Amino acid sequence: MCISNSIKPKLKMKKTLIIFTAVVFCANGSFSKSINTGSDIIPAPVEFHICQYGFSLNANTKVIANINSSEYSVAEYLNGILCRFFKEDKPVIVKRDNPKYSLANSIIFILTSDKQLGREGYEIDMKKDKILISANDNPGFFYAVQSLMQYFSITPNGNNETKDEYKKYTQITKTACKIKDYPRFSYRGKHLDVCRHFFTVEEVKCYLDLMAYNKLNYFHWHLTDDQGWRIEIKKYPLLTQISSCREQTMIGHYRDYGKGEPLRFDGKRYCAYYTQEQIKEIVKYAAERYITVIPEIEMPGHACAALAAYPQFSCRRGGIKVEGTWGVFDDVFCCNDSTFSFIEGILEEVCDLFPGKYIHIGGDECPKTRWKECPVCQKTKQEQGCKDEHELQSYFVRTIEKFLNTKGKSIIGWEEILEGGVTGTATIMSWMGVNGGITAAKMGNDAIMTPENYLYFNWYQADPKTEPLAFGGLTPLDKVYNFNPAPDSLGAEVQRHIIGVQANTWTEYITDFKNLMYMDYPRTAALAEIAWSKNLDYTDFLERLQHTTPLYQTMYGGIFSKKK
Repeated sequence: MCISNSIKPKLKMKKTLIIFTAVVFCANGSFSKSINTGSDIIPAPVEFHICQYGFSLNANTKVIANINSSEYSVAEYLNGILCRFFKEDKPVIVKRDNPKYSLANSIIFILTSDKQLGREGYEIDMKKDKILISANDNPGFFYAVQSLMQYFSITPNGNNETKDEYKKYTQITKTACKIKDYPRFSYRGKHLDVCRHFFTVEEVKCYLDLMAYNKLNYFHWHLTDDQGWRIEIKKYPLLTQISSCREQTMIGHYRDYGKGEPLRFDGKRYCAYYTQEQIKEIVKYAAERYITVIPEIEMPGHACAALAAYPQFSCRRGGIKVEGTWGVFDDVFCCNDSTFSFIEGILEEVCDLFPGKYIHIGGDECPKTRWKECPVCQKTKQEQGCKDEHELQSYFVRTIEKFLNTKGKSIIGWEEILEGGVTGTATIMSWMGVNGGITAAKMGNDAIMTPENYLYFNWYQADPKTEPLAFGGLTPLDKVYNFNPAPDSLGAEVQRHIIGVQANTWTEYITDFKNLMYMDYPRTAALAEIAWSKNLDYTDFLERLQHTTPLYQTMYGGIFSKKK
């Protein structure tokens, strides 16, 4: 089991209790599943009320779409999960086609118009013989289904693809409840770096399933960096032929080396990228789970991989390689019109592949060394009236933003794009702390809080002596949970511009999917709760985590059991 050491002792004790209480015999000799009567839902609902009676899901439970409109696809989604779980194929019932259907033993989707729920909120009302799910829009229905699955200990794959014992169950019985729920933030994000280490389409899909299960709705996909270019661009084929490969990768952590000691490398060529068809497949899969994919195309820094293939857009015009070490490198995109044409050619295809509102353009950790030495950049600086290289970077960002605006896109950038000035339409991602986000919000720009000391999941989560190799720092589960992205002390106007929160996972030392899951979970559950819920209780969260952690493991465990 891939669980962080910070919660292992609690999980071990709780699991023993579940084993002794989870299964009872019914009168007919079949098995029934009954677990504790707490909410068992992460993130915690706004309102949760226990009823004085029970409800049983079984092979005969019907899924009914009250009207054949927006909620129908989510009804099909839930029906498919129940069919896999109980191994009983049956169609969704649509009211207008079946006016005399029986309401008994059913889950009924009902379109409502409750302003408090918004687009993503929902209500669940369990009666003795049916469950009513109400929402204003499809995302609300979808999140209601996620809560329902967690409550009844079911995962999107039906639990029975990887765990034979689930095949025995003919019904699942729980204490009935009523739920009213809606999110705190509109932006609830999770970032994944696939440049340092790559993850397959199947693994990314599993990642998205886990995000959806926790009601996260933005997937920040870090696709380009110094160590690899991971997206096919048909106009520039060398980006996949050259930029997607590094010759070797450094071994260990920088801190493992003594002063002056040469770095060691594994001698293994590392190549990988996603074709455009694979990108489309993942974007579609995410959309079906109400997740918007935000691609990140790094600029003007972190560009060594791209410049290794197209050195004419660097300041040195050559001598650049795809990096096999980690860090920040001096070679960046040259600031001139030909570079802008090159990047715009890339972004033309990126915009076609990603239908969401945002394109992330990076903007972090851009050294100015080459620009200061480059006569072309100095000429641009003079022509644009920039007083220093920070303002030159601002000109670079504004030029790219202007182009993306013509494509109907808005930019997100790391907080360094604030240096030298930024337009009022750029969204700022605050990673060095919260000050960048607060500054942006006070300026009237939208901000997303993702401070490294709380929300970098490539940091250690327990004593480094007992943990896998990580980047550094310490971010235990309780620290993640206790981060408040928009405290009341900021005032209503500033809070309004803090649109959400995101955790980032950089993969310098995360080499495979099992390790990724270990680093991300259960911390992603804590992220989900601070992104969705306002009334937080860490002790209660840990109790609910005992229930959901085995479900997470069932979901990502399926990746390892499938044939490659």
